[in-house]
Amino acid sequence: MKFVLWLVIFLVTLFLGCEDTKKTSDQKVKERPLVQKDSSEIQIQSTEDLYPLITNKNVIDFLTQYGASHPETLATITTNHGAITIRLYEDTPLHRANFVYLVKQEYFNGTFFHRIVKNFIIQGGNSDDVSTPRKRNKIGRKYLIPAEIKPSRNHRYGTVSGAKDYRENPDNKSAPFEFFIFLGPQTSTRHLNGNYTVFGEVIKGMNVVEKIANLPAEDDDWPIQNVYIQNITLQ
Repeated sequence: MKFVLWLVIFLVTLFLGCEDTKKTSDQKVKERPLVQKDSSEIQIQSTEDLYPLITNKNVIDFLTQYGASHPETLATITTNHGAITIRLYEDTPLHRANFVYLVKQEYFNGTFFHRIVKNFIIQGGNSDDVSTPRKRNKIGRKYLIPAEIKPSRNHRYGTVSGAKDYRENPDNKSAPFEFFIFLGPQTSTRHLNGNYTVFGEVIKGMNVVEKIANLPAEDDDWPIQNVYIQNITLQ
């Protein structure tokens, strides 16, 4: 009888233990919260980090789309010699969009007005710092901007134009990372007009442009003291 009694107690205990385990397991499943992320809690990667590498194949499509959603036309360039405000032309949309894109990528920050020629031009967008080629590689080092030359628009005092990597460029495409501001004289525009895209003009700060143009420079037109583009803001 004792054996039978112990056997009954054992079986009852075993059964209850299984029920408790099942309930605990069920409870864990039922109590496990359903993960629902509120849209405000989802961290979306910045769209600036999602842009593709720009190439000569996608440059027109990319800049056309980018320009449509980034309509800024005023840019204020802060240098260690003062500020220069330029107006970007809307009828040169690829050059305008490219400039705006580079500004928003903070490409120009820390670059120089690296070429200065008294009574002629100041050219910006390059530097001898290792960060500059790294930035270019990240954005797209080898692309060029198709020419947007307007026959009626010539270089004049204060115009802003796209630079070139080399003059023997039959398509007159602009190098994307450098630009120059023209000071004159008009007799110096013969090789510029019709060959370089004018995509903006200085509307404030030509005194700063003049000051930079008159700084001492080396034989290769590189300023003896670096002229920093500290940042550019857009409107």
